[in-house]
Amino acid sequence: MLGSATDEFLRAEQASQFILERASLRPRIGLVLGSGLGALAAGLTDPLRIAYKDIPHFPKSTTEGHAGVLALGTLESIPLAVLQGRAHLYEGYSPSQVVVPVRALGRMGVRAMVLTNAAGGINEEYSRGALVVLSDHINLQGQNPLVGPNDERLGLRHPDMTDAYNAQFRQFVREESEQLGGGVFEGVYAAVTGPNFETPAEIRFLRTIGADLVGMSTVSEVIAARYMGMEVLAVSCVSNMAAGMTGEKITEEEVLETGERLASKFLALLRAVLPRIAGYLEIRASSV
Repeated sequence: MLGSATDEFLRAEQASQFILERASLRPRIGLVLGSGLGALAAGLTDPLRIAYKDIPHFPKSTTEGHAGVLALGTLESIPLAVLQGRAHLYEGYSPSQVVVPVRALGRMGVRAMVLTNAAGGINEEYSRGALVVLSDHINLQGQNPLVGPNDERLGLRHPDMTDAYNAQFRQFVREESEQLGGGVFEGVYAAVTGPNFETPAEIRFLRTIGADLVGMSTVSEVIAARYMGMEVLAVSCVSNMAAGMTGEKITEEEVLETGERLASKFLALLRAVLPRIAGYLEIRASSV
C-alpha cells in the first residue's frame, strides 16, 4: 500500500544501501546545508559526491542555492555525510518525501544531525547576518512526516520532543563561538510552508506566540531525526529581517547573498564544534 509504514522503511533502507555500496566512509554525523550555505561542503577532504537524482527515493531540490548533492568526506578528520541542499514542502513534496535523506542517513548509522538554514529574523535583537542556534521550534506547516501507519523499525509511534535540540550541542556552539570572537544567539524557530515570504501581520503574530525566527524548512527533518533517535543541532543564519521589521522588501537574492557571505564564518564554527559532537557520540556509544 502506497504510504504504508513498510513503504517508508523500504525507501529509507533502499536509499541507504545505495549510498553504502558506493562509499567506504561510515559517518556518524550528518550535515544539512540550507539556502546559500552549500559552499560549506568545499571544506571536505576527498569527498565522494552523489547527485540526489541518482539516489533511490531522494527528492530533487528545485530551489536556487540547493545543489542537490550528497557529499561524503572528512572535516577535521571527522567523517561526515553532507546534504548540499534540501527539498521543501512548497516544492510539492510530502513531509515523508522531504525526510527521506534524513531517514536514509539514520539507517546508515548517523547518530547526530547538524541542520542549517537561512531564516527571517523576528527578534529585534537580531540583525542580518546573525547566527542563531535553535532551542525549540513551532510547527505551523500543518503537516508532519510521522502521520500515517508507524513502523517501529524506524521509531516510536509517539516520540518525545521535549529535548528536540540537544542542550549540550547548543552549549558547544555558544562556547566555540565565543572563542572565535563572534557571538551567537539562541532562539525559537517557527516553520511555515511558504513559498511566499510572510506578511507583516503574520510576523506580529509569530512574535506574539514566541517565535524568534521564521523559515520554510528544518522542522520536518528534526522530527524525523528525533523519531529515529538521532541527536540534533540546528543553526540558522539570519538572511534578512522579517516583513515589517525594517520597511524593506525581502528578496530571494538577499537570502542567498547573506548565506554565501557567512559561509566562511559558519565553516569556522563547524570546524570547532564538530569534534566536540564526535566526542560526545563516542562517550554515549561507550556507555551503552
